[in-house]
Amino acid sequence: MAAQVLFPKLREPDEKEALRFGDRALTYRELAGVAGALAERLAGTSRAAVWATNTLETCAAVLGGLAAGVAVVPINPKVGERELAHIVADSEPEVLLAEPGFQPPPGLAGLAVHEVDVTARGGALPAEAAPEAPALIVYTSGTTGPPKGVVLPRRALSANLDALAEAWAWTAEDVLVHGLPLFHVHGLILGTLGPVRLGGSVQHLGRFSSRAAADALAGPATMLFGVPTMYHRLADDAEGDPSIAAAVRGARLLVSGSAALPAVEHARIERLTGQRVVERYGMSETIMNCGVRADGDRRPGYVGRPFAGVELKLVDERDAEIEASDDATVGEILVRGSNLFSGYLNRPDATEAAFTDGWFRTGDMATRAPDGYVRIVGRKATDIIKSGGYKIGAGEIENALLEHPAVAEVAVTGEPDDDLGERIVAWIVPAEGTSISGAEAADHVAGLLTPHKRPREVRLVEALPRNEMGKVQKKALLPTGGARRDG
Repeated sequence: MAAQVLFPKLREPDEKEALRFGDRALTYRELAGVAGALAERLAGTSRAAVWATNTLETCAAVLGGLAAGVAVVPINPKVGERELAHIVADSEPEVLLAEPGFQPPPGLAGLAVHEVDVTARGGALPAEAAPEAPALIVYTSGTTGPPKGVVLPRRALSANLDALAEAWAWTAEDVLVHGLPLFHVHGLILGTLGPVRLGGSVQHLGRFSSRAAADALAGPATMLFGVPTMYHRLADDAEGDPSIAAAVRGARLLVSGSAALPAVEHARIERLTGQRVVERYGMSETIMNCGVRADGDRRPGYVGRPFAGVELKLVDERDAEIEASDDATVGEILVRGSNLFSGYLNRPDATEAAFTDGWFRTGDMATRAPDGYVRIVGRKATDIIKSGGYKIGAGEIENALLEHPAVAEVAVTGEPDDDLGERIVAWIVPAEGTSISGAEAADHVAGLLTPHKRPREVRLVEALPRNEMGKVQKKALLPTGGARRDG
């Protein structure tokens, strides 16, 4: 297979702005020069780690590594000592790229560090690497043992980003704004490499704030990428500041991902800004699988249809394909296509276990509507509750509870029950100045859904455990956990 140019505009650069972090920016000509200098430094290197802070240097480091044909290993700068040691030992990078003044933690002792200079200028970029050559090695969260390195080939990046561009009418004319981390698929691949592949621009906020996002959208920005916690904050702030609502109203496209955006937040944002948020579904091993198109029906709770180049099917517990499109039959999502990773680094056993007849097992459970729209109901391991002979998705109950005015945040889990097999437990963070009883929560769910989906137990808590992307970490919700019990 012939090599396809991953970032065409770096080969024929001009003075258009490519990257911006606050008052610091690089044009495509400057970015190509930095990438050329890094490619010269990385010549003969097979893997380079990047200390992935939200900085201009991180973006330049990743793009320089990819331009050099090197496999790039982004590292979360908040990583713990044990996890860092595992990632370095597993991926064996030959150099670490970081911003000037970087002080390496003990876990990086002995690894050569190259400080990225965004004023450096190199020569012409080397020849393009092969489509199956590793582009990124992204480490998973490691919920069941040490994190695994997901090897994403260049082919997966180019094919998937092109599919997103087609679905979202995303072009070189768009300016994307976001405040997402750069060690992860959402912020790095979609939010940074996507605009550069298309020849567009990205404005990174450093860290998210509603005011900064609104200011960007009131200026040149046309698109916003975020996660549900960001959209919740945006809606809160737009309630009290009409100028924020007005700026968001002018956006071409708002995209939410990494976790489900509750229906109540969809409704708030639409009421405040007139905008209807697009949701999409992906994971480290697959980049993006499904998404609502820019010209599609943006209905809460659904992640649309598969992107171009992605095949998707639902299977039951015996791995028989589910043909039904009744929006009720729950099955595990299996995918295959040009978007898939090439394997887990140094883990052929885990790679083999992740596939069935060439299909990748996502571990996510979903239903499919008559029009093909996919609705994620939870993770197979933590979000599917088998209670009283029913298979129940935790996400559906969570969305129902969030419609209650006394519920600020919620997580639903299943716990062993002698009678039901599993009982439904709701962990609720009450809205400020309100209260809710277990009976009230159960009746609310039974009224909106069906009686067998009502929580059997409600635990009121001050906060839910979340990771940096805002996803609730349900494994940390122990049966007692110090939480107060009610009804």
